[in-house]
Amino acid sequence: ILTNTFGANRFRLADYGLAEELVTINRLGAKISLEAAGGKAYVFASLGPTGKMIFAGEISPVEVIEAYREQARVLAEAGVHGFVIETMSDVQEAQLALSGVKPLGLPVVVCMTFDTGPESDRTMMGVTPEEAAQILTESDADAVGANCGTGIERFFNVLERLKKGTNKPLWLKPNAGLPRIENGVAVYDAIPEDFAEKAVQLAYQGAAFIGGCCGTTPEFIRAINQRLGR
Repeated sequence: ILTNTFGANRFRLADYGLAEELVTINRLGAKISLEAAGGKAYVFASLGPTGKMIFAGEISPVEVIEAYREQARVLAEAGVHGFVIETMSDVQEAQLALSGVKPLGLPVVVCMTFDTGPESDRTMMGVTPEEAAQILTESDADAVGANCGTGIERFFNVLERLKKGTNKPLWLKPNAGLPRIENGVAVYDAIPEDFAEKAVQLAYQGAAFIGGCCGTTPEFIRAINQRLGR
């Protein structure tokens, strides 16, 4: 399972005046997930984007590395078993994040979000699955993959193309479809059983890790496990 620390890097927290609470927030995020896992599951720490654009000069490469290393060190000391750098659109930021986290000695998964273009097969920065997989593999990620952005149907194409760029284990975490807004609230219409059927197909086609991102609930994960006979 993942920690609820996706936006708990220094730059994201600063947007809410919480940068000085970084250590406390990340420690508690790890503690909650580790207690919930109860020794029955691995706990990987979720690390999301800084929200700053490197190419626009909003943040320097050194600042990116330091921000991820700072957050990851707290989480490692709190006892997590690995890291997932996820929902990345800039492969350079993903590489820098990886270089900041990898020296801590725990497994690191790096996931890009492919939600741009007619086929939803590019990151916002125009990177293809093949390119991302190759770059992240050469940067020594322990696993690579995709998450968020679109519904699970789009992940079949992304999976096949990721496989062309890497021999690393593949991690997929689709959304429960695309949301519609009702009274200011995002509503997802995907049904757990339908999602699980497609998730199992992705597993059979080569995904080593399969889970759910935005809009998914414990019922989605339970349905996947039931489909897999677990």
